[in-house]
Amino acid sequence: MAEEEEGRRKIDQKPAAAIIVAMKGHPGTGKSTLAHAIASSLRIPLIDKDDVRDCTLSLEQSLRQTYTAPNSSASALLNDLSYNVIWQVASTQLKLGLGVVIDSPLSRRTHLEKLVKLAGSTKAILVIVECKPSDEAEWRRRLERRGNEEHHQSSWHKPSTWRDLERLLEGYGGCTEYDVGNVPKLTVDTTAGIGIEELASGND
Repeated sequence: MAEEEEGRRKIDQKPAAAIIVAMKGHPGTGKSTLAHAIASSLRIPLIDKDDVRDCTLSLEQSLRQTYTAPNSSASALLNDLSYNVIWQVASTQLKLGLGVVIDSPLSRRTHLEKLVKLAGSTKAILVIVECKPSDEAEWRRRLERRGNEEHHQSSWHKPSTWRDLERLLEGYGGCTEYDVGNVPKLTVDTTAGIGIEELASGND
């Protein structure tokens, strides 16, 4: 009888609020490496926008050929689709009571607003982890090293040289620097010489 009451009590208990860890940062800043470490440390799903975007190459080529769409239009359409997919997947996980780490640049305020709305609808806690390397030379080395690695050749939509990154940032026109309002944000210098695992675990 006591065991039945204990089991019923556990079922009736409300689960703790799930967490959304939203990564933010430009390519090559160590964002994805840290996202993997955080997800592993917290044992929650990692949802990577690039995983979706990587799968859209054939669709982008088809759009260009079939509808003679400008390259920029096709890319923008499929980039938006990639965001919509990760938000939908995140929503499903959160409704199951699972926290998520969302790995995306979070380069526009509209993306943050979407996550704020998602957190509100699922009663989740939203936090931002922004990667901002202070050592630009090291950032550049990491970006270009990644671009030269064979397993990154399939990531055709990512900047592989520093000039590619400069063009990307010029296209943003400063929109990546925005006020996150009341959303808690942790800014991490990923070139500060602190190990990724140490950052993810929160050790001093």
